[in-house]
Amino acid sequence: MLKKKKTEVYALGQHISMSAHKARRVINQIRGRSYEETLMILELMPYRACYPIFKLVYSAAANASYIMGSDETDLIISKAQVNEGTTVKKLKPRARGRSYMIKRPTCHITIVVKDISLDEYDEYININYLAQLKKHNKYTDMIYHDMYSSGGVWDKK
Repeated sequence: MLKKKKTEVYALGQHISMSAHKARRVINQIRGRSYEETLMILELMPYRACYPIFKLVYSAAANASYIMGSDETDLIISKAQVNEGTTVKKLKPRARGRSYMIKRPTCHITIVVKDISLDEYDEYININYLAQLKKHNKYTDMIYHDMYSSGGVWDKK
């Protein structure tokens, strides 16, 4: 019986105390890139989310070298995803006996690393990723609308 060699290894970070939206901002930049390029990007980006993601990418590469015996130059980030975790809710006392809710969101980050030297294909290039990102990115589809300059809202006589 022939057994197919495993080419993907992952690292999972759970209950990381930051918003999933802020972590996705960094994850979208590293998805589909090589391991060495990813480490340089994460060191130079000015976001707080970069440090836990950096640790996860480093851990995924260590898992790949231990499990598969692969070299770090052959690794690419094949999948990277961020899911929302539990939200810690606290009450902050305010004036007149009122209270406001303080929410501390958490997220779960999964980094999957693939060894392209063990892959059955010669080259792994994710060409369709940029086209998908442009098609489904809700931040590039914003329309500027100003209610004051559109006319008709303020009618002073």
